[in-house]
Amino acid sequence: MKRLLRLDLDFYLFALVGCVLVASRFPAQGEAARWLEWVTNAAIALLFFLYGARLSPRQALEGARNVRLHLTILGCTYVLFPCLGLGLRWALPELLGADLSLGLSFLCAVPSTVQSSIAFTSVAGGNVAAALTSASLSNLLGVFLTPLLVALTLDMGNGLEASGSWLGTLQKLALQLLLPFIAGQLSRPWLAGFVERRRRALGLVDRGSILLVVYSAFSQGVTAGVWSTVSLASLGWLLLVDSLLLGFVLWFSARLSRLLGFSREDEIAAVFCGSKKSLASGLPMAAVLFPPDRASSMVLPLMLFHQLQLMACAFLARRYAASWATLRARRDPE
Repeated sequence: MKRLLRLDLDFYLFALVGCVLVASRFPAQGEAARWLEWVTNAAIALLFFLYGARLSPRQALEGARNVRLHLTILGCTYVLFPCLGLGLRWALPELLGADLSLGLSFLCAVPSTVQSSIAFTSVAGGNVAAALTSASLSNLLGVFLTPLLVALTLDMGNGLEASGSWLGTLQKLALQLLLPFIAGQLSRPWLAGFVERRRRALGLVDRGSILLVVYSAFSQGVTAGVWSTVSLASLGWLLLVDSLLLGFVLWFSARLSRLLGFSREDEIAAVFCGSKKSLASGLPMAAVLFPPDRASSMVLPLMLFHQLQLMACAFLARRYAASWATLRARRDPE
């Protein structure tokens, strides 16, 4: 499992950076850009259809008995993060610039990850069933809560309004995200088995869609001159802010879990599920919510945060696993 996590980290880091570099050097333009936009929109719809087909509402409800743990995780995802995002945006308006500040707020509004949260919880010896329930519930609610939080926390004049009216944005969101997701949920009686059997192959759809969205967003951003508005200094500050944000939430979720008297297994689930932000859900949402020429800079905070969380959580999972093995050895010396 540890080797797989390292390979996953290496793949994402290389592929995402590669997409940014290719888009910076060879951006899609003209007719190619129009075709790319159409293919990207179709990929986003397919992605959310598969999300709907994978997530089992019954499984989420059956695993929802540990209410305090799930509320703690959801509180970190949809209350703590958005409040921190607003605070950082107000405190650092000149340091990051308008688009990166908006992107930081957007990062704080997206749901938690599913696969990596469960994988890291498993490696660390945590409550995998609770992690599965909370991560699935986070993504289920995120389809509705993330756009709402974006509307409440982002400056409409600098973000959503630039791509059209709010009503038009909601309509676009419904067509590209909500309807495919609901269709996926309704198709579960026929497709659930197929999706489970082809989980590994369909994972390539997830990754391919993410890379397509990254290339499309940065192609449009490069054409609009994104690198003339995002300096190396801004990227350096963004990396520092993302690191501090992640570090604080990791510390806070662990501290809160202990104050609430959670078991060690529940604490691990709270730390790994409550501190994550989903690139797979966030990038397609950004492509729908933000104007194309600004989406590339607005997703930079989420892309950097995604890499940081993988590295930090891989380290933490190994630390938890090692301390858990030591504790068991002390309990059972033989």
